[in-house]
Amino acid sequence: MFTTSKLSQSVRLALSVGALLSFSSTAFAAEESADSETKNVERIEVTGSRIPQSANVVSSSPISQVTAEEFKLSGTVRVEDLINDLPQVFAGQASTDSNGATGTATISLRGLGSQRTLVLINGRRMVMGSPLAGGIAADLNQIPVQLVKKVELLTGGASATYGSDAVAGVVNFIMDDEFEGVKVNYQHSFYDHHNDSGNDIAQANLDSGFPLAPSNIRDGHSNDFSIVMGGNLDGGKGNITVYATHRNIEAVTQNNRDISACALRGHAGDWSCGGSGTTPDAYVFTNDGSLDAFVDNGQFVPYDGRVYNYGPLNYFQRPDEQTTMGAFAHYTINDYLEFYSELGYMKDTSVAQIAQSGAFFVDTTFNCSNPLLTAAQYQVACADRGLGVNDSFDVTIAKRNVEGGPRQDDLQHINQRFVFGARGIINDDWNYDVSFNYGNVNMTEVYQNDMSNKAIANALNVIADPVTGQAVCAGNDPDCVPWDIYNPQNITQDQLDYLTLPLYSKGETVLREFNAYTTGDLTNYGIKTPWATLGPQVLLGYTHRSESLSFDPDKGYESGDGAGQGGPATAVDGSLTVDEYYTEVRVPLVEDVPFADNLNLDLGYRYSDYSTNINTNTYKVALGWDINSQIKLRGSYQKASRHANIRELYVSTGLALFDLDEDPCSGDTPSATLEQCARTGVTAAQYGNIMNNPAGQFNYLQGGNPDLQPERSKTVSFGFVYRPSWLDGLDFTVDYFDIDVKDAISNVPPSFIIDQCLATGDATFCDAIHRNANGSLWQGSGTSAGYVSATNINIGYEKRTGIDVNSNYVTDLPAGLGTLHLNLVGTYYDKFESQPVVGYDTIECAGKWGGDCGSPNPEWSHNLRTTWETPWLGMALSANWRHIGKVDDLNEVQNINAQNYIDLTAQFAVLEGGKITLGVNNAFDRNAPAVSSSSTGTNGNTYPSTYDALGRYVFLGVEYTF
Repeated sequence: MFTTSKLSQSVRLALSVGALLSFSSTAFAAEESADSETKNVERIEVTGSRIPQSANVVSSSPISQVTAEEFKLSGTVRVEDLINDLPQVFAGQASTDSNGATGTATISLRGLGSQRTLVLINGRRMVMGSPLAGGIAADLNQIPVQLVKKVELLTGGASATYGSDAVAGVVNFIMDDEFEGVKVNYQHSFYDHHNDSGNDIAQANLDSGFPLAPSNIRDGHSNDFSIVMGGNLDGGKGNITVYATHRNIEAVTQNNRDISACALRGHAGDWSCGGSGTTPDAYVFTNDGSLDAFVDNGQFVPYDGRVYNYGPLNYFQRPDEQTTMGAFAHYTINDYLEFYSELGYMKDTSVAQIAQSGAFFVDTTFNCSNPLLTAAQYQVACADRGLGVNDSFDVTIAKRNVEGGPRQDDLQHINQRFVFGARGIINDDWNYDVSFNYGNVNMTEVYQNDMSNKAIANALNVIADPVTGQAVCAGNDPDCVPWDIYNPQNITQDQLDYLTLPLYSKGETVLREFNAYTTGDLTNYGIKTPWATLGPQVLLGYTHRSESLSFDPDKGYESGDGAGQGGPATAVDGSLTVDEYYTEVRVPLVEDVPFADNLNLDLGYRYSDYSTNINTNTYKVALGWDINSQIKLRGSYQKASRHANIRELYVSTGLALFDLDEDPCSGDTPSATLEQCARTGVTAAQYGNIMNNPAGQFNYLQGGNPDLQPERSKTVSFGFVYRPSWLDGLDFTVDYFDIDVKDAISNVPPSFIIDQCLATGDATFCDAIHRNANGSLWQGSGTSAGYVSATNINIGYEKRTGIDVNSNYVTDLPAGLGTLHLNLVGTYYDKFESQPVVGYDTIECAGKWGGDCGSPNPEWSHNLRTTWETPWLGMALSANWRHIGKVDDLNEVQNINAQNYIDLTAQFAVLEGGKITLGVNNAFDRNAPAVSSSSTGTNGNTYPSTYDALGRYVFLGVEYTF
């Protein structure tokens, strides 16, 4: 055990200096000498509201917090569900993603991307969540909800403290590692929804002959179990806390919501049901238009523009099964040495489901000798066109494999994490902390019910066997089975077995991090300003970090043979190491003088040396000025760099899909002129004859770039804290932020490339557009595919400016009626700006959605929670108002009104140590706003990670602590 004198000194050091690394406000609170302020901070910490202001009120940089109590009040099973509700947060990968899902949950502060948001557990970096594209950021699924004590969000200005990836900020999950006793928890939850999104949506389904969603639905059931056990060791010298959790979440399919019962096209008040041109009935056509027919009851009938409703089978919420377990331990040997460790394990399995695969406009040979053709079909396709039985011609065929079942992407991630470290005091003025942090993720992916492009081409090129006259494949594949798309009732399992292509991939991410730092108080050395009693606190540190990523797709993936993949999945195998030296200094400038209770200067610097022969420098300056006990002013400036991650550097080039309502050069009457379309590679013969993709998906070429230079960013923040003496219990903070990222690592949006080429004819853009032989940007495969080239480069810039507002009020109600807690957290965006190419127009997305802005970016959003702690039966009643501001369509087609949700929760104490929590989020079952299915980033015709798309969420939790 520490001696009393050394304990007090080490505590003062840990609080005043160690906070420089963890950005915990405890250090700053410890330096507030006035008893009234200390009581004020303590009062705030126990409110249990969404954003307790203890850290935010006293720190030099704005910090938001979410407590464990808020997780319970919100009924959160997945960490992402609560964090994504915060106004500073934009979702990355989410449980509501299906097509393109990685099976992970990621977070994007300020909408700057999950690659610019650093996620920590107890102040230590998390391993990359998945080797899959889009999943490289930390996976929130690795965090056990029941062990979270609080979450701290520092939005901007954290790179000097934590290094690269913290450009947008840091999310630090602080775990309960000092538990004593046994706590068990069970929660059941589900969605309850009445489908009444509007008569126009229902009418669109009826007009298309599609079934309506049920009037009322209850689905998406989840069960969550956890147990936590802990105890102190050797008279309080140490503690061991162990935990285990298990959750099971059921799928929600889009046919059970009216908003997603079909693929919507148009806009509010003028909806129609779109879909895919790859229909259950085979569609066969020639480029010259002499044959343009589909199969209807065994007959070739002129094509009528029909589409397939792919929406109903898609998952709105993926099914998910997760198990976590782990332990936290620490033990004090003596004054100078304490060991600590953290162990964690997670296994998560999730399935993404989308509509069936098929022959997606496959170019092949049509043989008039095909014995699968009926006499009537032969007449239309051949005889009426002057062709005989021995003739053949080129056609394009589309056929949805409705006989084979929906595509399912089975994603499994197994994570292991351990931390071993030692800390203690060196002498009365210095202490140290040395640790090793290891994490890895093993990913396996099994993609079922896709089809092989090669097998499709073989199975459609059918001739008559010269001996038997039976239908056989014209190629030299002895296993080929002809696909009878002309008489679908004759499609057999043998045909499906030949066509079906199971796909498999595996991969791994690894983090190894050694970190050592020492903190010191220079007061006893006589180093201090004339106006302060305390001297500077200093931190000196070193980090060596090694990260690696491997992604190994099978031949089917890598060759692009999967018909429903949109292009090949390319292998990645790369690593990145960095040595970093960092220092931070906190200088008390003035204490206890008129107009300055405290004036503190915070400085930070980090030097990073990467294995790519790139060196970067990061620094910060922050000032906190407590004018008196009521008013605090603060401001900070940071200049930082972000090095490219492994996928950005080393992923191989390959085709992928992007969303676009239509190719401006497609259709009978293109929206762009012939002169404009010629700039994109359209010939005069193709103009007016290019088919648009009814599903709104087009090809682009993606890929890494080992020559990427680091991003450069500047972050400015300033604001004030107000704690009025005339209203005890009120805290109010306002902070301005300005984050400017230059040389941003990204790709130029393919839609931007097309628009700029049409408008300017600049070869920079036009040379990136590659149309196939039909003039298409979505048809064909392999080398015959049309696409837009958009690989990783250093683009222009990303800029975010705005204001954060936080307010917390706690008061005792009269007549002994208990305590009332009010908390408001809100964010206003003045600029949400990007410049895809240096020197070209910027795109302003504050208050916008759609087009190059993608998902909604409201100017103003807030959460306002009110909690009444009653004096009866340990009961607390809480209501939360979530407001998401209006967003206008960048393309001026459909604006989205502001959305408001009310969440209600009641907690009751039962027996001794028991608690029951009953709640309903989106209590009034507000419908999510509907948008066109071709809008970027949508699922189910809306943005389910922004809005409550599934309806009313009901939960009941039971907790008991022994």
